[in-house]
Amino acid sequence: MWVMAPVALAAFITSLDNTVINIAAPALRADLGLGLSGLQWAVTSYILAFSSLLLVGGRLTDIIGRRRAMLLGFLVFALASLAAGLAPTGGALVAARVVQGIGAALILPASLSVIASDLEGEARDLGAGIWTASIAIALFVGPVVGGAISEYLHWSWIFFLNVPVAAVAMVLVVANIPDRGPRAQGDVLARLDPPGLVLSTVALLGITYALVQGNDDGFASTPIVAAFAVAVAASIAFMVVETRARYPLVDVSLFRNRVFAGGTAAQVLWGLSINGVFFFTSLFMQDVLDLSPTQAGLVFVPLALTLVLGVAIAPKLVTMFGANVTVTAGMVVIAIGLLPIVVLGAGVSQQVLGCAIVGLGSGLTTPLTSAILGVMPEDRAGIGSAVVAVAREISGVLGIALIGAILAARQASALAEGSSPQDAFLDGHVTGLVGAAVLVLLGAIVSAWTLPRSRAEAAREAIPVTPPIPPVSETLPRAAP
Repeated sequence: MWVMAPVALAAFITSLDNTVINIAAPALRADLGLGLSGLQWAVTSYILAFSSLLLVGGRLTDIIGRRRAMLLGFLVFALASLAAGLAPTGGALVAARVVQGIGAALILPASLSVIASDLEGEARDLGAGIWTASIAIALFVGPVVGGAISEYLHWSWIFFLNVPVAAVAMVLVVANIPDRGPRAQGDVLARLDPPGLVLSTVALLGITYALVQGNDDGFASTPIVAAFAVAVAASIAFMVVETRARYPLVDVSLFRNRVFAGGTAAQVLWGLSINGVFFFTSLFMQDVLDLSPTQAGLVFVPLALTLVLGVAIAPKLVTMFGANVTVTAGMVVIAIGLLPIVVLGAGVSQQVLGCAIVGLGSGLTTPLTSAILGVMPEDRAGIGSAVVAVAREISGVLGIALIGAILAARQASALAEGSSPQDAFLDGHVTGLVGAAVLVLLGAIVSAWTLPRSRAEAAREAIPVTPPIPPVSETLPRAAP
């Protein structure tokens, strides 16, 4: 549990800054004179830097070691948070948010790497569950915390509070995370794989920008189409470069592993479903059910409670039935939890019931992360963790765009048929819930097919450690005397 304390803080604090600023937008506009575009960049600059640099953070974790990576990431994050709180202008705030994202991109893969390398068996399953629960709780309490701080204190405290939390986390890292030293000696620049770093960053930046801005600018607009095109071109070039690199950033052979590839695909399907649904559920509760932001936040409390319950029992279920059965059951439970409004009608009680069921199912899916990490070799735990984090982040942003598109299409159709705006939103929301349930059921099928049936099978599926490659200086022929 002491090992998990800084890991949980890492997951919580990096996810909290995804949403905590949203509700403070009016205060930022008043103090810094930000327009709509400036407010959007204050929110999205963190997400863009965070998502696009996760693979870089994972690679650095493998090179310098997870303890050093976490300490460096927390230090950068704390200093950037201090700068954000003191920002005198909108431009300074955006710049500080970018640096925050850089720190977070180093913290998150390193924290997952700790779970992959320092925990085993039920402890790893529980650790992955705590990590996932920390992210989920941060996403739900972010708007509540941001609203309370901006109402009773000042928006700057949204960032200032990160500083003592990061300091405590650094102390816990030093005290509890073992220092195994740098993973690489010599050829450090080559081991960073500069072409792979640049191409992966461009690809992730392009896709994240397109998904974040597409809802506002329109996915058919020229900038968004160009961003998608750049992302696709960079992704293709990245795959070609990685197959020929001496030290590939992402070894594409990892995806030949059934558990790694299938688990990552299931993670994406889960993210598409859950993130899209809960983004629009918050709007639904306030716009259709006429709840206040605080009341809407309280509806998610049962989700947090049942999520903790699911996390607590999931490791025992994995021991008894295997990861594939446990995660598949969790996905099915989530699908059931998405349907109370579809079957029983719109209402607060249906929302509470649905949230409670989804929370339990989400807790049962946490061995998915553990199963992926369990097959990763220690020398690539950082980059493997980064792939998991990228799948989670990108699928979250894509889920909002995809479910939003489904909702908007049905809403427009309902308005054309003469429905009121509230009824049209309800129709769109119901259609989005059905679409999300289909996605998560596809995730259940993938999980049942690819995840290990027992811990013994998981051990057999583990990817072996790569034999060390000697430095270039040792492989060159020596000149004759």
